[in-house]
Parts: sequence; structure tokens; C-alpha cells
Amino acid sequence: MGIPYFLKSALAGIPIGLAFLDIVGYVARVEGSSMQPALNPGLTDTDYVFLSRWSIRHLELNRGDIVSLISPKNPEQKILKRVVALEGDVISTIGYFKPYVTVPEGHFWIEGDNTGNSLDSNTFGPVALGLVTARATCIVWPPSRWQILPSVLPQKRAPIIRRDQKS
Repeated sequence: MGIPYFLKSALAGIPIGLAFLDIVGYVARVEGSSMQPALNPGLTDTDYVFLSRWSIRHLELNRGDIVSLISPKNPEQKILKRVVALEGDVISTIGYFKPYVTVPEGHFWIEGDNTGNSLDSNTFGPVALGLVTARATCIVWPPSRWQILPSVLPQKRAPIIRRDQKS
């Protein structure tokens, strides 16, 4: 007696679906106000973003990218923040115990757009690149907010010295 068709389809489809989610990406709900106004701009708004695993497979990040990462404070939690500085950059901090930080090799500096309402590198310092899980590429829901998320760094948060400017 043969295996029913739907069971064969499920046995083939589940691994393909899981591989897609693990390699290409997935949609996630954005919670909280730390990335306002870029994400969840109103008090009742909830954005859903596409998180691309494919785009970070070589850990090539750019200043201004919005990334998903495992929280350095709580490994059970994923957070969404903007990349402000890369390894070798010198950044001025906001409330960190040192006014300036040179981002060490293998690390980067992340911040929420809603300064003062975000647990980010100003709380826990430079973050290891290995904690990055995906890059937010676009808002997929609600339809009124459909847009590509550009890699834009607020000018006031640009590194003081960028590693690519050093001579």
C-alpha cells in the first residue's frame, strides 16, 4: 500500500520550506518603538519586515543597514537595530561609559533610531558580528507601508573616523 499523495507532498515540501527560511529569509513582526520613525511609526502601528538571511551570508554589513541579531543581553531575544559603525570606526557614544569608542575587529556598533528609547550599543557596547541573523530589506505589511528599507545613516550618528578614511 502506497503513501498518500498529501503525505508525500508534505515530506518533500517541509524540508524545502525550512531550507528556504534558513537560507533565503522570512517575515517577522517588529515590536516596540526603538526603531521609530523608520519602523512602527505610530503608537498602534505594527510593521512586518522581510528579514534576508541571504544578504548577510558573508557578514558584509553597511553603515545604515537595519539588522536582526541575537541580543547580547538576552540570548533568547532577537532585536532589530541600525548599523552605525563598523570595525575600525571611531564613534561618539550616547550614555555609554566612554564618550568615544573604536569598534574592535569582528564587531560593529548598533543603535535604535529612537535614541533614548532603545537598548543598543550605547548600553552594551560593540556587538560581535556573529550575532547577526538577517538584514531587514523591506516592509511587507501593512500594504500602506510597503517600501524598501534603504541603508541610510542619520548624519548626526555618522562615525567620527571611518576605517575607510584612515590613511
